[in-house]
Amino acid sequence: LQGQHYHTYELAKNTEPEKEEEEEFQAALAVHPVSDMTLMYRLHKRFSRIQLDRTYQEIQDLQMQIRNLTSLTPAGEGGLTWPVGINGPFLPKSRFEVISWDYFTEQHLFSCPDGSPKCELSGASKADVSEIIESALEQLNSRYQPLLRFSKRQLLNGYRRFDPTRGMEYTLDLLLEAVTQKGHSHVLAKRVSLVRPLSKVEIIPMPYVTEATRVQLVLPLTVQDLDFVANFLDMFAMNTLDTHDNALLTLLFIYHPYDAQRVSQVDVFAGVKAMVGELEKRYAEVKIPWISVKTEVPSQVKLMDIVSKKHPVDTLFFLASVWTEINMEFLNRCRMNTISNWQVFFPVHFQEFNPALVYRGEQTASSSTDFLRDGHFDRHSFAEACFYNSDYMTARTKLAADILDRDEVLESMEVFDVFLHYSGLHLFRAVEPGLVQKYALRSCNPRLSEELYHRCVLSNLEGLASRSHLAMALFEQEQANST
Repeated sequence: LQGQHYHTYELAKNTEPEKEEEEEFQAALAVHPVSDMTLMYRLHKRFSRIQLDRTYQEIQDLQMQIRNLTSLTPAGEGGLTWPVGINGPFLPKSRFEVISWDYFTEQHLFSCPDGSPKCELSGASKADVSEIIESALEQLNSRYQPLLRFSKRQLLNGYRRFDPTRGMEYTLDLLLEAVTQKGHSHVLAKRVSLVRPLSKVEIIPMPYVTEATRVQLVLPLTVQDLDFVANFLDMFAMNTLDTHDNALLTLLFIYHPYDAQRVSQVDVFAGVKAMVGELEKRYAEVKIPWISVKTEVPSQVKLMDIVSKKHPVDTLFFLASVWTEINMEFLNRCRMNTISNWQVFFPVHFQEFNPALVYRGEQTASSSTDFLRDGHFDRHSFAEACFYNSDYMTARTKLAADILDRDEVLESMEVFDVFLHYSGLHLFRAVEPGLVQKYALRSCNPRLSEELYHRCVLSNLEGLASRSHLAMALFEQEQANST
């Protein structure tokens, strides 16, 4: 047809598609007769195998061409990367950019997500290790058979690291048993290197969002937070009210039962309420409501339960902390990264170090380009969160059915845990340079669960200073003591 030849192939009776090797069969556009669906699936499998073999052969041909051409390049044969045709390893420019290797065995991983030194290898990681060991044996046997046949005795050592420029790299020390054609066997150790390269990048379709969505800020306040409220309100007024950003604020006053009994005589939050009154006078169209809560244990989930019932289901919440400095850049990212019925956003704020330890009386850095220099991203904090009320209500309903409203369980959870365990949404956890917090010693509530209290203490400790700053402070202290 129009100069093109299209071939058909007639199958013999009781044929086996897996054993068909004729060129006419492999070049056929149509095959007949296909008497049942099982034969159709077997034909599909056979032709998929043929196409896969052609692809592998094409890859080998391209690799051979790359090898031949590399000798003509300025770098010569030394510039040939392994595997051929895949980007070379990332070259760090300083010791801070070195990608570390994670050690593992067939049973345990020695670089755990929770920071513990050793954890059991399970799930996808276990399947990954099993697959690369099988792949290593398959490659060895394909290279040395029929002279030698290898079988695995034990994985002695395993190392892996993720290189963002090429993929996952592995180095395995395998204890193997090699059997010759005559049946003689010998045990030997062999080191192999493997790469699981990054495949073709695929754009995942996402629901449409805009930067016009109204953000409802929720700020929980305890008595320990009173010293920082003024700065929060000043930044809120400057970056949202003055710029007419589409954002509202609700305050949560968390009273201790003792303070709640004396609220008619002495209101511990009277100063904050006066600041709110001044803002409402300055901005006539703005109303900043507050909600009073009496509790000894300010559980994040309990507080959100109260706020959630007072807002429409389509409300976009930004759960903030008193140290958060609100700005338009972050609010826009909150709008874009939070997608109803799809994704919630938990930013990792940047925490500045203690200036008394970092600068030790010297002039603080004033350059705007170095504002992320003397601090760290606080991965222990989950105080900030962006999510839709409808998504929270759906996850909270599943949680209520599971725990039957036991208060001790709610006190051990944060909003992050609710979404992690009781929603099918994407949890987007990312560093956020738009949230920069000044140094402050957080007040850790011992009435919360042990894990939450321990996480708060760790956040305080790691937020003091870097190792070099702490070392200098200790050195100066020892020098002063010695004199």
